[in-house]
Amino acid sequence: QVQLVESGGGLVQAGGSLRLSCAASGIIFSSHALDWYRQTPGKQRELVASIPSLGRTNYADSVKGRFTISRDNAKRAVYLQMNSLKPEDTGVYYCHVSRLGHDYWGQGTQVTVSS
Repeated sequence: QVQLVESGGGLVQAGGSLRLSCAASGIIFSSHALDWYRQTPGKQRELVASIPSLGRTNYADSVKGRFTISRDNAKRAVYLQMNSLKPEDTGVYYCHVSRLGHDYWGQGTQVTVSS
């Protein structure tokens, strides 16, 4: 059973930083790409950052240079370091993995950036 559990969200002022964490179980962690998505009211869920098992990370244009995705295979965790946060970064952030054609999501963690 695949489980993803996010943590680290909260309320922060514009210009501040947060670090999100996602703990994964039920998969061969080191073999899978993992992603962070976010959803804001009235918008579709959007891909924020991806990290493959090997290779280059990928970021949405809106977060390039401010967000960094990383992984620790020993801890079976993926992280999203978010710096220089803006009010438009507000939303629910979800960890995602795809396994055998199925998409798995965490419960989400709320990030609120005040102006």
